[in-house]
Amino acid sequence: MDALTDLLDGPRARGAFLLRAMLDSPYSLRIEDQAPLCVLALVRGEAWIIPDGGDAVRLGPGDLAIVRGTDRYTVADSRDTPPQTIIHPGNRCTTLYGEPLEDKMSLGVRTWGNSVDGDTVMLIGTYAMNGDLTQRLLSALPPLLVLPRESWDGSLVDLLSLEIVKDDPGQEVVLDRLLDLVLISSLRVWFNRPGGRAPGWFKAHGDPVIGPALKLLHNNVARAWTVASLAEETGVSRAALSQRFGKLVGEPPMAYLTGVRLAQAADLLRETDSTLEAVARKVGYSNAFALSTAFKRVRGVSPQEFREREGVFA
Repeated sequence: MDALTDLLDGPRARGAFLLRAMLDSPYSLRIEDQAPLCVLALVRGEAWIIPDGGDAVRLGPGDLAIVRGTDRYTVADSRDTPPQTIIHPGNRCTTLYGEPLEDKMSLGVRTWGNSVDGDTVMLIGTYAMNGDLTQRLLSALPPLLVLPRESWDGSLVDLLSLEIVKDDPGQEVVLDRLLDLVLISSLRVWFNRPGGRAPGWFKAHGDPVIGPALKLLHNNVARAWTVASLAEETGVSRAALSQRFGKLVGEPPMAYLTGVRLAQAADLLRETDSTLEAVARKVGYSNAFALSTAFKRVRGVSPQEFREREGVFA
């Protein structure tokens, strides 16, 4: 796999929250759900995304927005419409005074709003992600990015619009995969746009030397790599590889590999009950002691302390 494939494997939707919102003006939704990533596609009408402390951005039909981070923001028909509804963690919605609205505003399968024929229709997908590999991807994104309709292929949103209201067997998996495709295709457009500030590992993917080197590292993270062995595999000298890798990716090859290894180790510690020895060998360390030393040097805590702090498989 390439670097983008590996990093995108982290934010793969698993039971992601998906909703079709149908709204007549005036409407104003105060988003306080603390979701680390939200994908919002406007199917019909107009909407404004108003970040706290940031510039408001208008969305038109076919536009797509990705909101990164847990900061609060507002989605409204106008910058001047005061909030009417609060979306809390766990996708609980209330009035400003705490009155539950889930049942009152339910309009059918995965459909919610104040009108069955809403002037504004939007598709909303939120990811609940904690992975360290995921953070390597999310850290490359701005808090809010918007892709105008003409800049990307919105056919996936059309398909998602058809599928989101179905309640067939296996529908949750179908919707998860469609949401993933929307996210991945939009990120590729965002990183490739003229004047875009794509992360070094993304830009380096197209390089004839560093692209294959990144694929080798991500496909064989447990291998006992050295700069010399990586250079031999890519057909260049050690000096040429080191210089080119540092220039394009922004850090030396082995530092990059260490970051990927420790991110994978953190995800395994958080998401599985594998022994430290098993985790160490899976991510390329000879034993648990070697992993512990590297992990504590970079993260300031031991793997066991990290696992206890995360509270999953403590």
